[in-house]
Amino acid sequence: MDKVIRDGMVAVLYSPGFGAGWSTWNTEHPAMLYDPTVVAWVESGKPKDALARLEATLDEKYPRCYLGGMHDLQIEWLPVNTFFKSRSTMALRKSRC
Repeated sequence: MDKVIRDGMVAVLYSPGFGAGWSTWNTEHPAMLYDPTVVAWVESGKPKDALARLEATLDEKYPRCYLGGMHDLQIEWLPVNTFFKSRSTMALRKSRC
């Protein structure tokens, strides 16, 4: 699983707030929590002109993925090998980054 790691910290993608989120509806694709292409898109300010191409790439890479929480994505930098929980009203996932 590819991850962006800088200075011992891993970029973890999440969609804050209530409702369907990035990790909630993509439990069969745990790599989406760390996808370097998406991290780069968020870091570059989520440019709208790159969105269609990014969505097509993700659809191909992660079949049947849910992209509804994509517009609200943020990055949380966590130390490598940190255990964390991804919570929502629909799922609780324990992961190690």
